[in-house]
Amino acid sequence: MKKILILNGPNLNMLGKRQPEIYGNRSFEDYFRKLKKMFPQVQLDYYQSNHEGDLIDKLQEAGVKYDGVVFNPAAYTHTSIALRDTVSAIEIPVAEVHISNIYEREKFRHTSYIKDVAAFSIVGKGMDGYAEAVERLLKNN
Repeated sequence: MKKILILNGPNLNMLGKRQPEIYGNRSFEDYFRKLKKMFPQVQLDYYQSNHEGDLIDKLQEAGVKYDGVVFNPAAYTHTSIALRDTVSAIEIPVAEVHISNIYEREKFRHTSYIKDVAAFSIVGKGMDGYAEAVERLLKNN
């Protein structure tokens, strides 16, 4: 059985409450239950942290325990060279996902330190981007 980690960065624990006009009204926990039903043949695990070091630790751990990672680094996308270095250091594919289209938002969000080291990026497809990322990871592994 394939194992994929869904990893969410800062403030994504606020989905369903934070800026619903951008991120929607559904919590990620609700969506994760749907994802698990969509992919019963995959062991999907989920982790969210508001702390950069926790995300780095989880990526390093994932590099030896999982077949791939679906990663939404959230605001750290635009600031964290440390997360970029971690994604490039592990040997499993990491899919970068963003619920909103970061390239159509504020200019400072147009820079992604993760994009160049990720296997691929999916932006602006809402939470459905996570399902698309899982599908693409399964096809490529």
